[in-house]
Amino acid sequence: MSIVTGIVASLLLFSNILISCVFLFFFTLLKILIPFKPARRKLTAILVFIANRWVSNNSLWMRLTQRMDWEIQLPESLDPKGWYFVISNHQSWVDIMVLQHCLNGRIPLLKFFLKQELIKVPIMGAAWWALDFPFMKRYSKAYLEKHPEMQGKDIETTRKACEKFRDIPTSVMNFLEGTRFTTEKHQQQQSPFQYLLKPKAGGMAFAFNAMGDQFRSILDVTIHYPEGIPTYWEFLQGKMKQCHVIVEEKPIPDHLRHGDYENDPEYRLAFQEWVQALWYEKDQMLKRLAQQNLSHLNR
Repeated sequence: MSIVTGIVASLLLFSNILISCVFLFFFTLLKILIPFKPARRKLTAILVFIANRWVSNNSLWMRLTQRMDWEIQLPESLDPKGWYFVISNHQSWVDIMVLQHCLNGRIPLLKFFLKQELIKVPIMGAAWWALDFPFMKRYSKAYLEKHPEMQGKDIETTRKACEKFRDIPTSVMNFLEGTRFTTEKHQQQQSPFQYLLKPKAGGMAFAFNAMGDQFRSILDVTIHYPEGIPTYWEFLQGKMKQCHVIVEEKPIPDHLRHGDYENDPEYRLAFQEWVQALWYEKDQMLKRLAQQNLSHLNR
């Protein structure tokens, strides 16, 4: 039955993608062709509405095919017309579905920081581009040594992407670890955290520099899978029976809302220390959740 469930869920998932993208690409084409800013703003709002319906439909087929025990803790102050910077731990591609399911309609549409290479993903890459998701292309130190003319290009790309969000309420989403957690990556990094990889603060700092005054706060999301981290196929099969999500709204320190992360060592250090403190608290929370789950199993 789990395979049948997975097939049905996959068909519903892809049907939702195709139907949503037909409308999405049609209005995106209009937005490209129409030069008038007021009309383009309205079309942007329509695109966001389509994306929100897309996410709502995902939640619908999830309810139809999954018997999930959700435990979701949300602050009462969430505002669908606010601007938020959302951070979360990252363990599986399922995290994206979890975040959208928990936050859709409660805050503006989540727009994820994505690696530049993902724009090549069939259909979805074009959809993310149409919805103005920020694509990031970070250059290694070795590459910059060979191509010094590219210095600062990644920062400028992030800044331009975030400036698009000034006109319409937006939630900018960033997985600070930069990649999914695995035991191998954890060991390679020699991460000081038990349940997390080391956080990367640069993208977050660049977003703050671009529109720090507009962000109402950060939403710090902690995702815990009591039965172990699921693969996407396991999720579609309905094998993920439990999910615990804790969303905390936290203030952004005023002195960190703007600064030159790349060239100001004092600002960079202060920002990194703040992010490290957030990550320490998240690691402790994941430890408590793991202990609670173990105690429950031993009863």
